[in-house]
Amino acid sequence: MAEAAPLPLPVPLAGAARLRACDDCGQLVRLAALPPGVDSRCPRCDAVLRRHRQSMISTPLALVVTSLLLCLVTLTTPFLTIRLLGRMRGSMVESGAHAFLEDGLLILAVLLVATVMLVPLARLSLRLVVLAGLVSPVPPAWLHRPLRWHEHLGAWSMLEVFLFGALVSYTRLADLAEVEFGPAVYGLGAVVVAMVAADAAFEPQAAWDALEDRGVMACPAAARAESPLFAPIGCHCCRRVAQAAPGTACARCGSTLHARKPAAVARAWALIIGAVVLYIPANAYPVMTIVTLGQGGPHTIMGGVIEFVHTGFWPLALIVFTASVAVPMLKLVGLSVMLLQLGRPASLAALRRRTRLYRVIEVLGRWSMIDVFVVAVLIALVRFGVLASINAEIGAACFGAVVILTMLAAESFDPRLMWDAAAAPRKDPSP
Repeated sequence: MAEAAPLPLPVPLAGAARLRACDDCGQLVRLAALPPGVDSRCPRCDAVLRRHRQSMISTPLALVVTSLLLCLVTLTTPFLTIRLLGRMRGSMVESGAHAFLEDGLLILAVLLVATVMLVPLARLSLRLVVLAGLVSPVPPAWLHRPLRWHEHLGAWSMLEVFLFGALVSYTRLADLAEVEFGPAVYGLGAVVVAMVAADAAFEPQAAWDALEDRGVMACPAAARAESPLFAPIGCHCCRRVAQAAPGTACARCGSTLHARKPAAVARAWALIIGAVVLYIPANAYPVMTIVTLGQGGPHTIMGGVIEFVHTGFWPLALIVFTASVAVPMLKLVGLSVMLLQLGRPASLAALRRRTRLYRVIEVLGRWSMIDVFVVAVLIALVRFGVLASINAEIGAACFGAVVILTMLAAESFDPRLMWDAAAAPRKDPSP
């Protein structure tokens, strides 16, 4: 891994082919030509600015086609089958959404369909369109649009989280009845591996640069209107650096340019407060009700963790506790601390620690959905009337809302504000 060279501000952009403004600290850097396998990193906060790959199109294209085909197979074949006292019930990947609707939890039905079906398919399809367009002799003039949507949908594809949730559900079902894996289980494992490989091989920045090199621009007039009189602004979507007025359109992707995310602090606080309010009922109210032969009752999140401990499944108890209790708390406390410390003096080491914390919060955010997916798999299968039944409860809806709000809060917060505040000139307290 190599660090890029920092540039002083302002800097004339004429003739500068590859400039980047770091998304995490705002440092303007010039990216050097590096060999494949070496990442360009920010010299100030160590953020990855660009990954250099051996094959920018052919390998990602093959992997995205493979992922898309496996995804279609997974979503159209049987998932799990359960046998209980001579009765059998099967499920598909989307069966949990129908069960959520039966229990009156529309928000969770929509969330499951969106994160496990629609967003993964949409993201893979958009990437396929972009790569196919780059292969063509004349790329379509609208090719920036699917690439822009592809960037926005990244955090909301949760097939791998659903896979972990299904594995946790299996351990609960195995104690209750006989469970059989359908083709979709193996397909889900294969598609998760394929999608991880596809994400590792695809570098969005290389795609954006290729589009610009081939003259595919959303607003060519905006590029001609750039002037050295304006301070450089890095686009939050395609990362192109432009010397343009805030509020104008990015010449490459068409997004509105902002030096910093608009109302980042106010929006982040509003979302955090909403998440805190819902976090209480999410843990106090049951997430599901389990009844077997007339016995049983409601289960909270911590109740499920304690049940795993009592049955000897310590690793699963740790996974559920970490994803459903520790991670949401880390997100809420971590973001609150960063917001409260804005404007306060901080050393370079402290800023780097806070920035690393922000990256951890961004990466771990969606993994809190494991508990929601566990409930989805269980309620889709265990519907045997008086013999055994599992129903979703209001606590699951509250918890799902907490996960979404914390993800939106992390997305709304702008970590560059921490570095701006530290770099601002301090007032002399003397009279």
